[in-house]
Amino acid sequence: MREISLTGPEGLLVIPEKHCGTGVLTVGGSSGRIDGDRARLLASHGALAMSIRWFGGPGQPSGPRLVPLETFTAALDRLATECDRLVISGMSFGAEAALLVASYDERVDGCIGFAPTPVAWSFIDPDESQVSHWTRDGRPVPAVPFDTTWEPDTDPPAYVGSYRQSLGVADPETVASAAIPVERIGELLLIAGGDDQVWPSVDFAQRIVARRRDHGLETTFSTLPAAGHRTLLPGETPVSAGASMRRGGNDESNRELGSLAWPHVRRILRLP
Repeated sequence: MREISLTGPEGLLVIPEKHCGTGVLTVGGSSGRIDGDRARLLASHGALAMSIRWFGGPGQPSGPRLVPLETFTAALDRLATECDRLVISGMSFGAEAALLVASYDERVDGCIGFAPTPVAWSFIDPDESQVSHWTRDGRPVPAVPFDTTWEPDTDPPAYVGSYRQSLGVADPETVASAAIPVERIGELLLIAGGDDQVWPSVDFAQRIVARRRDHGLETTFSTLPAAGHRTLLPGETPVSAGASMRRGGNDESNRELGSLAWPHVRRILRLP
């Protein structure tokens, strides 16, 4: 394999020895970091793989707030010139971005959502005002606000209750406008652990599956009750980056979910 460091935004492009024809953009979670390990893994099996820093870099928002979705479509622009097929994959907040981009960019043939969400979410600023995670065409993407009355009852906190409570008390019209139009996505793979303590990703994935079913679309959904927020694909090592919080599962269960999901990952990427 050959690696190319990218700038504007910072990123990594990993070129496989034998290219299967698929280009995949893999988007990290709430750390905004470059998901280099996953890009290398996917490239080692034949995909042209790219990952970028999507906030916190030069000229970017300091946090996951009002991030232009064009950040990701611009990365796809580069992959599109060298690939027959485009897939976008994301983890957690990165899955939120991946699902949104796949919903709006007709070039995207497939999407993989690790610990996905059916709606776009808000970001709470230090003054407790809230803004969307994303913009599109310069306008904020409609987002579900957080119920700021929620308080954690564990240390480190498990935020799954915050997401459940916020979604439960939000105005139905707000939730509907923030819903990601997943029926516009072609091939979709969702991967979620039943012990996710960050947000209820299995419930979220089931909402996505149901919405697509209502439109006559099938969705591949891989899950394991004991796994947590971070799935480990075969060959990956645990990641320790990110804020201090409960994520659920453990390395063993997260690896088991990764092994269960791996054949589906290979299929959507058309890996040999």
